[in-house]
Amino acid sequence: MADIGLWHIAREQPQLTAIVDPDGAEVTYGELVAAADRYGRGLQQQGLRPGDCLVMMLPNSAELLALYFAAMQSGLYIVPINWHLVGAEVAYIVGDCDAKAFIAHERFADAAVIAAAVLPDSAKFAVGDIAGFLPLSELSAEGGPPEVRTQGAPMVYTSGTTGKPKGVKRPLTGADPYEVPLASSWFFSIFGLAPFDDHVHICGSPLYHTAVLNFVGISIQLGHTAVLMEHFDAEEILRLIERHRVTHSHVVPTQFNRLLALPEDVRAKYDVSCLRAVIHGAAPCPNEVKRAMLDWWGPVVIEYYAATEGGGTSITATEWLSKPGSVGQAWPNSVIRVLDDDGADMPTGEPGLVYMRMGTSSFGYHNSAEKTRASRVGDLFTVGDIGYLDDDGYLYLCDRKSDLIISGGVNIYPAEIEGELVCHVKVADVAVFGVPDPEWGEAIKAVVQPAEGVEPSDELTAEILEFAAGRLAKFKLPRIVAYIDELPRDDNGKLYKRKLRDPDWAGHPTPI
Repeated sequence: MADIGLWHIAREQPQLTAIVDPDGAEVTYGELVAAADRYGRGLQQQGLRPGDCLVMMLPNSAELLALYFAAMQSGLYIVPINWHLVGAEVAYIVGDCDAKAFIAHERFADAAVIAAAVLPDSAKFAVGDIAGFLPLSELSAEGGPPEVRTQGAPMVYTSGTTGKPKGVKRPLTGADPYEVPLASSWFFSIFGLAPFDDHVHICGSPLYHTAVLNFVGISIQLGHTAVLMEHFDAEEILRLIERHRVTHSHVVPTQFNRLLALPEDVRAKYDVSCLRAVIHGAAPCPNEVKRAMLDWWGPVVIEYYAATEGGGTSITATEWLSKPGSVGQAWPNSVIRVLDDDGADMPTGEPGLVYMRMGTSSFGYHNSAEKTRASRVGDLFTVGDIGYLDDDGYLYLCDRKSDLIISGGVNIYPAEIEGELVCHVKVADVAVFGVPDPEWGEAIKAVVQPAEGVEPSDELTAEILEFAAGRLAKFKLPRIVAYIDELPRDDNGKLYKRKLRDPDWAGHPTPI
């Protein structure tokens, strides 16, 4: 078998397609390496050294990946920015990571100008035209790879759903960036993905997300072509799967919902039999949605549980059918435990905080030693999820601790209620949370995004509650139902619930 790794593949098979850009243009391994080398050399000529941070605010593109691999071979921390953030939010990240260079696309100019105001003009580069930014071409330097070559790392900022985001920072290894880390091949092997083997990956989510960037980056390192979409479109991804004979992808449940909403005749138009592994995570997937995807795409749907900080678990389609609702067993060389508030193991079937360890991997929250300490019990960490293990070691998630509702002293998990309400044909999306109640402490509120063409009304509320009454215990039924045109979710399906919840808690002490 040929050697794996971007630079090795570029040397041995320079004409192999590495990337299909959103506009359909194909970029070979040879072309990708040439661009990564030019940018890597240019960054070092700009004075960036191993351990420095490069911030990029770019849409899905071959340019983004060239800069990613430039940073990864130059020992830099690459900080991808969620381009839905406003200028002040981006400025916080730029300042917190002490960015030494900032690269933005002109379509995000308004936020980029505010965010990069603290940087000298020589540290700001633009794809397109942004006032005060240098053209990205000026970062490109001929002469081969950068003089200093050492492995870099992504530093992705957490979403900030419960406060200021923090960068998840891992120690640099000092490894040779031309060699693929064993962890990358091992991670893909969990999902049955081997090097080369005619694999084609499709990416329909923004590359500023940890998992999305990892799946595309590792795919390229293992000799898989990566097909990029600028944004997710349900019918378009089916067309691209058929056109490029896509074998694997990383998706989120929101995208499953959009695919299932397509008319039957549209779904039947496209051949998706080439798919071998459709890996989903990042948000809870209602059981009925999962079953519908398995009925359509077959046993290629694989679920996993992990976080930016690490992970994790996985479960195949066959396993899931025997243990519906589970997110699986711990990965090889990973540990999953469910602990109480004192750090003791919970009995099987009893919910507690989910803690993980991934091999010997470690991390810290950048500039936040207190948050790092608070997330740990020994060498285990938690991201605040509540769940339980069964007798076979399969993990079931209940909710986030920060989303837990305590009403009349009873713990209520909003994710369970959301998973039932979203199955109503007139509900496109829903968020459930607790609001102040003088008698019960908290009451359950549901904010519903009606399906297309459905108007909010008292009749709709009554219909939804009647539907829920047949699926949920009475104490889990919402006391309040409100409506919104669209829930505040990011492109990876993560719900910014605090934006909905905070107005109800104004002037009240929050329960958690």
